[in-house]
Amino acid sequence: MDTIRIDKWLWAVRLFKTRSQASEACRKGNVKMDGQPVKASREVGPGNIIDIHQNPIVKTVEVKVAIKNRVGAKLVDLNMADLTPQSEYDKLIIISEMNPEWRDRGTGRPTKKDRRSITKLKDNKL
Repeated sequence: MDTIRIDKWLWAVRLFKTRSQASEACRKGNVKMDGQPVKASREVGPGNIIDIHQNPIVKTVEVKVAIKNRVGAKLVDLNMADLTPQSEYDKLIIISEMNPEWRDRGTGRPTKKDRRSITKLKDNKL
């Protein structure tokens, strides 16, 4: 059976931008198999189910192929199956909608009108 280190696999299927980020997530206990935190050196193979806590959601993926090299974004679906329920992805949408005070970088200071509308929003929340 073909196996590979979990940190390398997480990096190869683009769940983390760098391998060191994948290793750190394992070290912090954000990566679990069978409900137990795993070390970065844990071997994974086809059929393993992995839970990854990426704030604010928990992704659940199944290993289809234990690959060693990073693949293009279009080929990720051939190597893993995303088992994350839609309700987890809905959390991201809700959180993005709940932050109306966010301003784009470089737009400068809020005008007097902007400040009043922000204050109005804050008063309505309380």
